[in-house]
Amino acid sequence: GIPDAFTGPDDLLRACERIRDAGYRQTDAYTPIPVHGLSDALGMRRSRMTLAVLLGGIGGCFGGLALQYWVSVITYPHIVSGKPLFSWPSFVPVIFECTILGAALTAFFGLILRNGLPQPYHPIFNTPRFELATTDRFFVCVEASDPKFNLEATRSFMDGLGADAVSVVKNHPDDPEAAA
Repeated sequence: GIPDAFTGPDDLLRACERIRDAGYRQTDAYTPIPVHGLSDALGMRRSRMTLAVLLGGIGGCFGGLALQYWVSVITYPHIVSGKPLFSWPSFVPVIFECTILGAALTAFFGLILRNGLPQPYHPIFNTPRFELATTDRFFVCVEASDPKFNLEATRSFMDGLGADAVSVVKNHPDDPEAAA
């Protein structure tokens, strides 16, 4: 891929919009602070995690209800204080907690899988000055897996975006031919 370093968030947003408008889709940005509108500028589509978390919560809700029903009505039926075996108001606290647990576990594991974690190494870490992405520089990267990626054409396009530096990231530091 080819990362580009910028000094401010406004420059980064303009560059990301130009990259998106040029037709690149496999892009990513690295910033030291949250940048409002960056996902729109990169052309990222809305995440389906909200639906997954909702379904995880609904599954937890019905799982908690089914567990209590099975225990209280089928396996160990005991009449307590003259109440019916299926007394749903007493089930509400556990149903609520199972709903929260199902949603939280879905969010946790869904985000880990969706973000490809754990990823202790990425080739972009070898980019000169990339450690500045945690302090005062803004980076945007066009991946080599992008269908429109051509090393020379993409590099010349990125040179025209007004960045401090444009670098080519290699898959392996010892492999001079492999651009990723």
